[in-house]
Amino acid sequence: MHWRWILLAGGGLGGACGAAPGVQQTPELAGDLCQVTFAGAPLPREVRETSGLAESGKQPGVFWTHNDGKKPELFAVRSDGTVSGRVRVAGVKLRDWEDLGVGPCGSGTCLYLADTGDNGGERSDVTIVEVPEPALTAGTASASRVVQLRYPDGAHDAEAVFRMPGGDLFIVTKGRHGAVELYRVPRDTGGDVRMLERIRELAPQPSDPLDWVTGGAASPDGKWVAVRSYRELRFYRADDLLGDGTAQPVVVDLTPLGERQGESVAFARDGSVWLSSESENPLHPPTWSRLVCELP
Repeated sequence: MHWRWILLAGGGLGGACGAAPGVQQTPELAGDLCQVTFAGAPLPREVRETSGLAESGKQPGVFWTHNDGKKPELFAVRSDGTVSGRVRVAGVKLRDWEDLGVGPCGSGTCLYLADTGDNGGERSDVTIVEVPEPALTAGTASASRVVQLRYPDGAHDAEAVFRMPGGDLFIVTKGRHGAVELYRVPRDTGGDVRMLERIRELAPQPSDPLDWVTGGAASPDGKWVAVRSYRELRFYRADDLLGDGTAQPVVVDLTPLGERQGESVAFARDGSVWLSSESENPLHPPTWSRLVCELP
């Protein structure tokens, strides 16, 4: 059986099939696996350091993103590339936000912000902040939970988090200080700090920084997990990745997209997948792009 996904790594997409003005089209990516319809469409400059990305649980076609570290702010961006909301998360101590996920919580949906960045490999603990998804017109939002986490084997730098439909949260380490590892966030244990559960090694420590992991996402049906680096996108069957099977990914080469610094990946409910790339250079906007892939 084949699963068809539309991957979007660009903003300002006039529609699902036409080309965005001024955006270079790339006809093929990774052989016959993926076809690119948009590459390098501009994102708003307000999210120049876009680091995490997730589709709204309330409004299809609207995506939440945030900048790398900096201020505790969320931005809602429509698929046409316009900002439709800017929300400050109040009362949260931010160190280095790197990714976000979205999923049901209570009677609504929540955003899960991963304060897991640790370039120096020196943090004693990291946090995931749960925020009930705000309205686009809200100026502020408050966290409903702040979960403190600790790795069982010492500090790691991590920029990828994904949430499975059943509610489990997972962190993938970047590979800056060691192997690329997958950890599960435990359910409430009653303590102030929860110990992360190591699931498996995904790859040895990369010899090239371009292979550091920068984002993760789970498909809405829970069948696939996407993990990206600066130059590759890897699709894992969730049952294999999170179970005892061999986690053999389907790999897509992203270098034809020409991303300046590929940071995030997000599945949408309509079967699409979005990729975003930051750019601190004021002469060049951040970007996102769109592909169509056939997964075995």
